[in-house]
Amino acid sequence: MSAAEVNKVAEAVENLTVSEPTTSEVPETTTEESSSESQSAENLASLYVGELETSVNESDLFEIFSQIGQVSSIRVCRDAVTKRSLGYAYVNFQNRADGERALEELNYSLIKGRACRIMWSQRDPSLRKNGAGNIFIKNLHPAIDNKTLHDTFSAFGKILSCKIATDENGVSKGFGFVHYETGEAAEAAIENVNGMLLNNHEVFVGYHLSKKDRQSKLEELVANFTNIYAKNVDPELSDDEFAKLFEPFGAITSAVLEKDAAGKSKGFGFVNFEDHEAAAKAVEELNDKEINAI
Repeated sequence: MSAAEVNKVAEAVENLTVSEPTTSEVPETTTEESSSESQSAENLASLYVGELETSVNESDLFEIFSQIGQVSSIRVCRDAVTKRSLGYAYVNFQNRADGERALEELNYSLIKGRACRIMWSQRDPSLRKNGAGNIFIKNLHPAIDNKTLHDTFSAFGKILSCKIATDENGVSKGFGFVHYETGEAAEAAIENVNGMLLNNHEVFVGYHLSKKDRQSKLEELVANFTNIYAKNVDPELSDDEFAKLFEPFGAITSAVLEKDAAGKSKGFGFVNFEDHEAAAKAVEELNDKEINAI
């Protein structure tokens, strides 16, 4: 393809300003329809291409992806004011089979020295929002990158997106996310990998909760607490005396004063009640009350 043809394709691409998508929330893109016939949804192939150097432009991507199949459009997402690349783009193929090939052959390949990350641009909002296939992995070895994470978890089902969280220098933060097409695949990954060793690190794998869901769960825990923390406790108070302070409010499952190496109280402890009402009553009655050892 001549330089003029490449430039023509690049000029046809509009700038798009969007924020960096999460692994489970990728903004929708549009594909240009042929003037003679519209494509069916089954044939459309819209890919998200991330982790790009800011110098990568539409022409660079066209040269790479056009080797796979017929490209209908490419858009590098840019800041509306500075026009600087945001580090990701959308590549649309005329044929879904070409999109599949691009995912298989180009995902995590180097573009200007940096491994790109390719995934489907999800049009079905239910796949992005229901969270059924989203898992969270933590305590990852720093050497594990996006490709290694993908290779490890692809054994359990089709992956829609996969990402290691990194700092501003591209260094792994030790956790990542995988979004499966189905909840069954996510469940299988959790069951088989949670607690296993990856690069000699025992990893935690569990369902990923959205910020809203995490906040809701935290509020639920706060509203129904049974465990309370007591500080500024008289260091001369014995374990039995500490426990007896809370017995009038309800059944206690445990009451522990923290001790130093010499066995002396550190002046704080924890009490766990069988039910929330008893814990709440203890807080109401004893908070800021002066209590000394007998």
